[in-house]
Amino acid sequence: MDWKEGIIKDVVIRSAKQYADKRGWLAEIFRSDEIAQDDMPVMGYVSATKPGVARGPHEHREQTDIFGFVGPGNLRIRLWDNRKDSSSYGVMQIVDAGEKNPVVVVVPPGVVHGYRNISSVDAIVLNFPNRLYAGKGKKQAVDEIRYEEEKNTSFIMDN
Repeated sequence: MDWKEGIIKDVVIRSAKQYADKRGWLAEIFRSDEIAQDDMPVMGYVSATKPGVARGPHEHREQTDIFGFVGPGNLRIRLWDNRKDSSSYGVMQIVDAGEKNPVVVVVPPGVVHGYRNISSVDAIVLNFPNRLYAGKGKKQAVDEIRYEEEKNTSFIMDN
C-alpha cells in the first residue's frame, strides 16, 4: 500500500504539559475525566529503548494504548491507519516526541504503530493500555499483530 501522510482519525496527541518547580517536574499522562470509559487503563508499564532501536510496528485488535513520551530521550513515532472502515484509512502519521516534545499519544485498535529512539540516550516510554497483556493471569493469546519480521510489509520504520 502507498501510505499518504496526514492526521489519523481517533488518534489523540496532546501535550504532556510539565509542571516544574525546584524539585523537578510532573506531567499528567491520563485522567479519568479525559478518557473514554472503554479506553480506561487496566495496567501500566515503563520501557527503555536503546539509541537507534525501533519497537514495532504492530497493531492491536481490541487494545487501546495510552503512551506517555516525556523523556528522557526522543522518539520518532509512526502510525498507520489500517482500519478499512476509517475515514483516514491509508494515512500515515509521524510524530517526534519525548524530552524535546513531551506528549501523550492514544492509539486505538487497528492503528499500526511503532517508534524508534532518535536520541543518543535510552528513551523512556510509559504505556497504560486498556487491556491486560495476555489477559487475566497471562493465560490468553496476546492481542498483537506484529509486522517487524515481514519482508514485504508496507509498515516501514525508517527514520
